[in-house]
Amino acid sequence: MNPYFQTPPIVKNLLIINALVFMAESLLPISHLIEYYGALQIGFADFRTYQFVSYMFLHANFEHLFFNMFALWMFGRTLEVELGSQRFLTYYLVCGIGAALIQAAIAVGMDTPMVLVGASGAVFGLLLAFGVMHPNAVIMLVIPPIPMKAKWFVIVYGLIELFLGWRGAGNVAHFAHVGGMLWGFMLLWWWKRNGKIYY
Repeated sequence: MNPYFQTPPIVKNLLIINALVFMAESLLPISHLIEYYGALQIGFADFRTYQFVSYMFLHANFEHLFFNMFALWMFGRTLEVELGSQRFLTYYLVCGIGAALIQAAIAVGMDTPMVLVGASGAVFGLLLAFGVMHPNAVIMLVIPPIPMKAKWFVIVYGLIELFLGWRGAGNVAHFAHVGGMLWGFMLLWWWKRNGKIYY
């Protein structure tokens, strides 16, 4: 089998779990309970601390799930092999939880209730890690269809998300995306400083 298409265990299991949860959301009679108790609900009476983890496995619709899982598969395979499965899972969860903390802090600071779902914060952390560890790797953009080095892709994408978050554009948690990248950068820096990883 072509090694390019081989998927290491943590990435594979994350893909499976996210798909199963989405199926449960869509098909089971208790789907409203899954969303009710799983989504991160800052400012609501139903908020629970475990939602900082569970929100990552819920998605608003199929497109939301597909693009997050595609990015997880695309960048996660390389990163899991390089970081090791245990460290990769730690990194993924730290980015996801950190993204939620940033978005929650914004919501609390603005005194605005917030419901957050999706793996985007963790996925943006993976994007950051790929850009840091493989800065000169070429990523082919879809729109526009041009090649771009990973380091520039990460910087541009991060600035766009920061700007959109500041503008309050759309029903998207842009600060969660930025938060995932920020926590990812800090964790990579800490590991490198302590000789845990090399790049």
